[in-house]
Amino acid sequence: MDISVVIPLYNEEESLPELASWIERVMDANGFTYEILFIDDGSTDRSLDVIKKLAAANGNIHAVSFSRNYGKSPALNTGFRRAKGDVVITMDADLQDSPDEIPELYRMITKEGYDLVSGWKKKRYDPLSKTIPTKLFNATARAVSGIKNLHDFNCGLKAYRNAVIKHIEVYGDMHRYIPYLAKNAGYHKIGEKVVHHQARKYGHTKFGLDRFVNGYLDLGTLWFQSKFGVKPMHIFGLLGSLMFIIGFFAVLVVLVLKIIAINSDTYHFYVTNSVYFYLSLAAMIMGLQFFLSGFIGELITRNSPERNNYLIAEEL
Repeated sequence: MDISVVIPLYNEEESLPELASWIERVMDANGFTYEILFIDDGSTDRSLDVIKKLAAANGNIHAVSFSRNYGKSPALNTGFRRAKGDVVITMDADLQDSPDEIPELYRMITKEGYDLVSGWKKKRYDPLSKTIPTKLFNATARAVSGIKNLHDFNCGLKAYRNAVIKHIEVYGDMHRYIPYLAKNAGYHKIGEKVVHHQARKYGHTKFGLDRFVNGYLDLGTLWFQSKFGVKPMHIFGLLGSLMFIIGFFAVLVVLVLKIIAINSDTYHFYVTNSVYFYLSLAAMIMGLQFFLSGFIGELITRNSPERNNYLIAEEL
């Protein structure tokens, strides 16, 4: 099969018939063998009924329906596990992503050898309250991930080699960082294509401004996991050692001042009145906690069933 189109959706009953018809026209015009995977993320409208009618009319349409709303990342991960196409295309169901982009995305994967191609909505039909935070978010994601050539990490329109989506796990809200997840899995040929962004035709956006706050938190989590997820002792042990050293020198200062006070008739020094005493206590306790956190993390990693799950590119 040439292409799997994975479409997560939530309450998009009005746009689904037009989207399915548009994808079908593009596929037939280019002679692609394909499947469309609608992942209904617990819609409360008639989306599932519409999908059932579409599937009855087109055998290439399949669907998964969640019992409740889990989020875009679980929907994408579910679709990825079921996708069979050599190239996997993801797009949103709100008609803001154009299926006319599919042939060129397919060509970039199959002919130019990209592992992943991300869309870039260079001209957007969004309010400033959304576009400005998006620019800041993408600048931060580029700096942290090291993927300098992507302008729009969160664009829903992307294309992947099938092997890529089978070797990454998209959970929580990590759909924003799929290129980063792919890079961490060893897929480094990541490209970008300017795509057409259409104004929303039906309904309203399902995302609020809180996604930007959560996005930064998820980015921090992903960065930490990529750097220290396998060897947590490297960061916690280092921090613990530094704090313990600070505490040790603070104790030495307290000891020296006390010795001076003992041998002096005019200088009086009380240990509990010294800031160095409390600094030494706090630093040593924090250092011990950091060190133990790293040790516990190492034990968890050592007993993880995924600790030796390495991606093998080729075996002769």
